[in-house]
Amino acid sequence: MADGTRLLGIDYGDRRIGLAVSDPTGTIATPAGHLVRRPGKRAPVAALVKRAEELGATGFVIGLPLDAEGGEPPRAAEVRVVGAELAKRTGYPVRYVDERFTTAIALRAVHAVGGSARGRKGDVDALAAAVLLQHALALPG
Repeated sequence: MADGTRLLGIDYGDRRIGLAVSDPTGTIATPAGHLVRRPGKRAPVAALVKRAEELGATGFVIGLPLDAEGGEPPRAAEVRVVGAELAKRTGYPVRYVDERFTTAIALRAVHAVGGSARGRKGDVDALAAAVLLQHALALPG
């Protein structure tokens, strides 16, 4: 998916959706903000499509929440529904990537440079999206 195509990385959380975008060469993932989710409301698919358009993305990489054994818990089904809806509305390819540990890696990176996540949860979610997108860019196919 990376041959001149910008990808939008999505870390789909309960309260926030972290976003990241790749460069056109598919080499580097950069945090691209976050969306706030409203509890009990439908997934903000239109907002995700709009963000992809703004960033020039023509493909999606979505973090798939897996359990400790690598199985798909019920929440993974919700993420797959969102991915299917994104593909349906845009015609763009969607790829799912194991998102376990992405937030922990993002938090560790923030702390490693002497930062704090206090009051910056959206930034951490965007960084987690960049971590998962960077991982996907390194994977074959």
